[in-house]
Amino acid sequence: MTDLHTLALQVQQRLLDFYGQPTWRNPLSPLDELVSTILSQNTNDTNRDRAFQALKARFPNWEAARDAEPGSVIEAIRPAGLANQKAPRIQAVLKAITAERGALDLNFLAGLPLEEARAWLTRFNGVGPKTAAIVLLFSLGRPAFPVDTHIYRVTGRIGLLPERMTVEQAHKHLEELFLPETYYTAHLNLIRLGREICAPRKPDCPACPLNDLCDYGKQVVKC
Repeated sequence: MTDLHTLALQVQQRLLDFYGQPTWRNPLSPLDELVSTILSQNTNDTNRDRAFQALKARFPNWEAARDAEPGSVIEAIRPAGLANQKAPRIQAVLKAITAERGALDLNFLAGLPLEEARAWLTRFNGVGPKTAAIVLLFSLGRPAFPVDTHIYRVTGRIGLLPERMTVEQAHKHLEELFLPETYYTAHLNLIRLGREICAPRKPDCPACPLNDLCDYGKQVVKC
């Protein structure tokens, strides 16, 4: 086992000891999760949820949202921000899924090989590695590791990511370091650490449970 694998295991266990077993919100269907995650881009969870609930309230089903006038979708999702970009993106994805599958249902992804399922999702404009991994992990229970800005920052500071590795490359890299059965807990606890302690500016390294494991934290605490 490489040093990085060992470090990943230590990080996972240390965060479990510190935060406990995390639980995300109730799982959504794969299609709901896909739309919700597109809405989440460049906004916070509260605004994402407001926009998602408004969209569900406005349209009786995804077929109606797909076929609606673009302006009505834009208006519904305005709380999420960038509505003029996200609404056409959502409608285009819904239309593309219908054209290929004949129906708006992504449950078939559960039966595909993981990399095939990932590639199928990321063909769509606006669906990158993070969005695909969220759908696969949280809706379908597949072993994918979503990397958001918090996880990218935290794992970079710890020393789990090589210098100059991109966010896109980090997904596969972290999947190779963490054990598949830990993806769910590691993802959620790393995000929590990034939000509460390992902030972009002025991280609270003395309060961090990883400061003796972390390349960045060791320097700060030593000073």
